[in-house]
Amino acid sequence: MMRGGNREMRRMMDKMGLDMNELTNVQEVIIKTDKKEIIITKPSVTEMKAKDNSIFTVTADSYEEKELEVPIFSEEDIQLVSLQAGVDEEKARTALEEAKGDLAKAILNLTSA
Repeated sequence: MMRGGNREMRRMMDKMGLDMNELTNVQEVIIKTDKKEIIITKPSVTEMKAKDNSIFTVTADSYEEKELEVPIFSEEDIQLVSLQAGVDEEKARTALEEAKGDLAKAILNLTSA
C-alpha cells in the first residue's frame, strides 16, 4: 500500500492524465463470452479515463456463471464452415452447435455425411 493513501494516488493519476470516477447505483454487470455469461450483481465499478479509452474496474463479493444453452458463434466461423463444407450458413450453424463450436469437427461432420 502506498503512503499517503488515496490523495497521493490521485496526484499520480493526474500526472499520468488519468481521470478516475466511481460509478454509482450500478445494479448489474454482465460479461458475455461465446460459451457463458458472468453476472455480477451490485458491484462497485470504477472508471479510469485516459485520452482515447476507458478502463473499468469491477469489484464484487460474488458472481454467477451461466453456461449458454446454445453457444454464440462468430459470423467468420459460420462462413468458414459454410465455405469449407459447401453448405449454406444455416447448415453450418447447426453443425457448429452439434460440434459444440469445434470448427474442424463441424466441417468433417458435414463433408463425411
